[in-house]
Amino acid sequence: MLEGDSGRRYAESLMVHFRRVERLKQEAVQCPSVDLNARQVCDLELLLNRALYPLEGFMGRGDYECVLDSMRLEEGTVWPVPICLDLPEAVASRLELGGLLGLRDPEGFLLAILQVSDVWAPDKTREAEAVFGTSDPEVHPGVRRFLEQTHPFYVGGRIEGLHLPQHYDFSQLRLPPSETHRRFSQNGWRRVIGFQTERPLHCAHKEMIQHAAREVGASIFLQPVVGHGVWGRVDHFTRVRCFQEFAARFPRNMIDVGLLPMALRHAGPREALLQAIVRRNFGCTHFMVADDQADPYACQNGAERFYPQYKAQHLVQEYAGETGIDMVPLKHMVYVEDKAQYLPQDEVPEGMRVKEISSRELERRLEFDLQIPEWFSFPEVVRELRVAHPPRHKQGFTVFLTGLSGAGKSTLAKVLYVRFMEMRDRPVTLLDGDIVRKNLSSELSFTREHRELNVRRIGFVASEITKNGGIAVCAPIAPYEDSRRLNRELIEGYGGYIEIFMATPLTVCEQRDRKGLYAKARAGVVQGVTGIDDPYIPPSDPELEIDTSEMTPTEAAQEVLLYLEEQGYIR
Repeated sequence: MLEGDSGRRYAESLMVHFRRVERLKQEAVQCPSVDLNARQVCDLELLLNRALYPLEGFMGRGDYECVLDSMRLEEGTVWPVPICLDLPEAVASRLELGGLLGLRDPEGFLLAILQVSDVWAPDKTREAEAVFGTSDPEVHPGVRRFLEQTHPFYVGGRIEGLHLPQHYDFSQLRLPPSETHRRFSQNGWRRVIGFQTERPLHCAHKEMIQHAAREVGASIFLQPVVGHGVWGRVDHFTRVRCFQEFAARFPRNMIDVGLLPMALRHAGPREALLQAIVRRNFGCTHFMVADDQADPYACQNGAERFYPQYKAQHLVQEYAGETGIDMVPLKHMVYVEDKAQYLPQDEVPEGMRVKEISSRELERRLEFDLQIPEWFSFPEVVRELRVAHPPRHKQGFTVFLTGLSGAGKSTLAKVLYVRFMEMRDRPVTLLDGDIVRKNLSSELSFTREHRELNVRRIGFVASEITKNGGIAVCAPIAPYEDSRRLNRELIEGYGGYIEIFMATPLTVCEQRDRKGLYAKARAGVVQGVTGIDDPYIPPSDPELEIDTSEMTPTEAAQEVLLYLEEQGYIR
């Protein structure tokens, strides 16, 4: 540990001296290595720069078990969330205790070397119950991502860093703990209150932050999360520009801004406590905590919160004596029209008129190009949001047709393709199931795993088209809900997603049977035909449901176009 001019203590990074880098590179040639995903790179970066002090690497099994059971490391330090490196079995089976593992970024660039101390298969259900408070993926989206995206084996061990992950964006804002300590000392800031956010901030947030800072007499360190797990449709660059415009509204000597490449888990109180520890390592003395901090439904207006209100605040405050960072409650502020100012919600005089705009209402106003009042947000922030979030009739969108073979998907897709081309306002791409199979997924079989992969590939291509303002018309069978849900989550981050269930009955599809699939399946010539010996799971909540046994393709297309017009996607 080193001590800065202000008396705060911080740890040296885990980056090795440049003379050792070459030796480690030579050793890495002979040892197994793994390409990390975005979530793992975030964890590695915070380990290397000591934002996750006192961890010196990914947790071993002993620390992991203690964290689950008691929110402490083996040596007794408070620690609420496991920081583990998950690996597929093919990689884990090659590791030896005491051996080395190279840690590379997604492009294969060597970032660090891990000395293996433990390899084990965790009980992910138990971990989910301990960290998230549930193992049910249907009630907690963070649990779903954890169970679906975490590999089955964990490896623990101390790490030595060769290179930090490369970032070419906003490099002046990517401050390691050593730099924030230095800045706070230079500014003469002895009391610093940290604030974490993932979404653009508006007038109410400014009042909240200033109110909290005045209560403790502290300067403000605004540290938005730009790592893995950030939800919402606003892209990374727009978010950061909004944060910069927001910070410009404060006196310059009152606020500093730094970006945090943290992997969000949305684990409620436990994650709030981890956030507080990270801010302490960056040099903060206080941390602002909302009454629903790190709740997966915190920014979904009208949604019931998963964790009890105030529980995150209570947990951070409970351990303040040990963590060394005090909790400051973030008070909800509302605009009081009669006073033309913001007040804490619990201090509004009775009978006064209060105005609020929810996150969903803000999104609606952006989508339909409606006015956003200046009492709600700053003009500079609104300008940035409008650039990145054009009205619906200028956005890209995906029409995703799903249903049995012979249900009319391809025919309807071709009609829609022509109609969209006639409009000539956006580029249009047709991703028919058979065409994609021949050109994008020719090596795949028809196992469930490969069918899911094929649909996800279609979703990725459609997301790129949507992101760049085009229209994607997709027409695969897509028999499983999981892959359709993943596509929706991916594409809705960039534009519109309209799922259409082609509900034509199986008997009608068999009568059509233009490809002869059903006849071959009934005769036992082919296996795995959807609807015969492989299930089709209907969508749970499609935007439209169309039965082509009751209407012509032109009539079906008209129904889709009317829906798109009602929703503002076309004019």
